Amino acid sequence: MSLFGIMSIGASGMAAQRTRAELLAENLANAETTRTPEGGPYRRKDVVFASTETGSPFASTFNSELESAGGVTVSDVITDTRPPEKRYMPGHPDADADGYVAFPNVDPASDMVDLMGATRGYEANVASVSAAKDMIERSLDLLK
Repeated sequence: MSLFGIMSIGASGMAAQRTRAELLAENLANAETTRTPEGGPYRRKDVVFASTETGSPFASTFNSELESAGGVTVSDVITDTRPPEKRYMPGHPDADADGYVAFPNVDPASDMVDLMGATRGYEANVASVSAAKDMIERSLDLLK
């Protein structure tokens, strides 16, 4: 595997973790949303990662030396289908006939932990891209 392949893998990981972080932030922002344009409370969303082939933009030059590099991509965004959490709030404008309001199944503590994990994953990919960049720079210095 070439250093450019490592950079492609790191870039795909950063893109996937960014998407995960965006959805987690959306979940946190809508943790108390009881009415959406689709009707009903907000539905929690999560990503599904899958491995994918990543090619280096320099693969045509290094075809004979490159192995097939794997990366990661967001293959799907899953919407929570569980029934919403019901809270007794008879004065709320979205209360049903029995006085219960449907709230999203968003656990802010668990989503914050997941968000920290996404941040750490992004940072790990940044570190791998940075290490590959440093190796390329050092290789070029040796060739001077």
